[in-house]
Amino acid sequence: MRGVGWRRAAGRIGWRRIARQIGRSVAVWAVSTLTMLALALLLPDFRLQSADGDSATRIALTAALGAGAFGILSAVVWPLLVRLLLLVPALVLGLLVFFLNGSLLLVALRLNPTGRGAVAPETAVVVAAVMSAVASATGGALAVRDDEAYRRRLHRLAARRRRTDPPCAATPGLVLLQLDGVGHDVLTAAVDKGLMPALARLLAGEGTQPPTHRLTPWHTDWSSQTGASQLGILHGSTYDVPAFRWYEKDREEVMVCNRPTSAAELQRRAVAHTGDGGLLTEDGASRGNLFSGGAGEQALVLSIAARRRSPENRSRAGYFAYFSDPANAVRTALSFVAEVAREIGESTRARIRRRRPRVSRGGLYPLVRAFATVVERDVVVAAVMGDMLAGRTAVYADLVAYDEVAHHSGPYSRDAEKVLTRLDRSLALLARVADHAPRPYRLVVLSDHGQSPGETFHARYGLTLADLVRAGCGLHVPRRAERTHSGTEARAAVRAALRRPVEEGERHRPARRREPIVLASGNLGLVSFPDVRHRMTREEIDARHPALLTTLADHPGIGFLLVASEAHDGVVLGPGGTEIPLADLDRDPGPLARFGPGAVEAVRRTHSFPHTADIMVNSAYEPADGEVLAFEEQIGSHGGLGGAQSRPFLMSPLELSEPVAAGERLTGAEQVHRVLRRWLGELSGPEVPLAGAAAEQGERAA
Repeated sequence: MRGVGWRRAAGRIGWRRIARQIGRSVAVWAVSTLTMLALALLLPDFRLQSADGDSATRIALTAALGAGAFGILSAVVWPLLVRLLLLVPALVLGLLVFFLNGSLLLVALRLNPTGRGAVAPETAVVVAAVMSAVASATGGALAVRDDEAYRRRLHRLAARRRRTDPPCAATPGLVLLQLDGVGHDVLTAAVDKGLMPALARLLAGEGTQPPTHRLTPWHTDWSSQTGASQLGILHGSTYDVPAFRWYEKDREEVMVCNRPTSAAELQRRAVAHTGDGGLLTEDGASRGNLFSGGAGEQALVLSIAARRRSPENRSRAGYFAYFSDPANAVRTALSFVAEVAREIGESTRARIRRRRPRVSRGGLYPLVRAFATVVERDVVVAAVMGDMLAGRTAVYADLVAYDEVAHHSGPYSRDAEKVLTRLDRSLALLARVADHAPRPYRLVVLSDHGQSPGETFHARYGLTLADLVRAGCGLHVPRRAERTHSGTEARAAVRAALRRPVEEGERHRPARRREPIVLASGNLGLVSFPDVRHRMTREEIDARHPALLTTLADHPGIGFLLVASEAHDGVVLGPGGTEIPLADLDRDPGPLARFGPGAVEAVRRTHSFPHTADIMVNSAYEPADGEVLAFEEQIGSHGGLGGAQSRPFLMSPLELSEPVAAGERLTGAEQVHRVLRRWLGELSGPEVPLAGAAAEQGERAA
């Protein structure tokens, strides 16, 4: 009898569910009809009646049939249109959203049996956009309190991916969300100010609910940038990544971490160095990252963007999976336009008020910012939702919005704070999705580096690092300094989406082989002499350019230099003739003292890399205000030593073991990788190959 009762109850619930769905569909249709009527009254080129006039009933019927036809076409034809446009670059597809939607409205009116509807093509774009937005908002509002409808709506994101896969495991999965560029201090300040309430609830609890997460700072290597950190986190190796960009003499090539070909080569080297495919090799997904982590499911991953289109190259697939839903497309397109307008307004206000420091925010930057803060965020979050609803074991995703805005507006600016609030909403959404996933999930939020504020080197001294190096070499210095433009993850993502990956090798090649190549990575500079095949020593540099090292070391905008030495293996140079061998830095850190704990170890490790530059230059640093001087056009920078850029965070569930023992420092992305490996093991995720597990156990024992 009990079984019969449960079946009857299930049947009643099923009928109620169908009735609610029908009711929502009718409500959306009614609101769309009213919207169409209102637009016909407001727009002169849009009519729902014949030239001779019609009755109100006939006009309403025309609107109802037109709205219904448009809704059906949006649900059925739109995904087919997106699939036919797979060869169109993703950003171009985002701009085509309005025109494609308008075309569907023209078809819907043409199919209207009343024959009364007519609209100008340019007006159809506006009408279709408004109707899609209203329909999406109405459907979402009606489903807010219906968990089952909410689950089904989200499940559509993953429906095509896992139809033939076996049921997922009952053990917990791990979702790793990287907030690019958000430092530990920035996060704690945002939580304290109430800008990130979702994270605050996880860290402090709410009401009678206790905290669920802990917050742990960690410290980067000298190269405090996404390329090194994410390679270490996902692949367990930061070896021979001295900066964001560097010149390799043996290959005569400039490596750039956000260039697809360089990212692919760095990933290959890391796999060869560790003998392991990566953190995500078992049922993992990589979303919006520079590297794959060995994941079988990849979307918007830069290291595969350089390949020719093939079933294995799915770097842009996430865009089409997202834009195949017309409501997603219209909502994101409208938000994109709003973000462009917001950036133009903020940059204009900054110029009028003459804020300092300030960098140029014109040209294509408003579009790049909107892409990072809207398009990439929406697509990556949707992909992660799909992965969770599909029950994947491990997911790693990078949200680059804050990093892009902080570079140009400053890490503590009002602009950057607004981005943090929007990212917090995305995290809250993913936490709600976990309640509907087929397996439990543990959410880990982390960052790859922080950002340090400060003027640019050029703004303060009127010359670039390249100009200073040329002056020290006795070479001609151009009268008009050519600034070093910013290179960020968001710009690389835009280029990949447009199939225009950056190739910087030619741009940095000197006119004469004896001239130095000067590269910038935030407040870290690298000087290489391409005509000398080996790494030059201090003695060789002095013999060729006697004034160069002194010119650099004594400049007030330079903190210290690292060069090789025939007498001492390597030396750190500072102002006033300071010269300290690497072996003596523990006793006398000299100019490294102001950069805090860990600076000596970071410099020594970088010195051991095969592709470290002839001269490594770190800008000056003011501990009192945490400011550095970027060699790029950035007022929030990272890449070297000094301030908050070297202090990212790791926020982890209390169910997982402590990242490090009490009193110990979590240092380097490689150690973060080992912590994540351990957590995957605790969740019974067979992520570590047997050989890798044995090696790690041996390392822990040692």
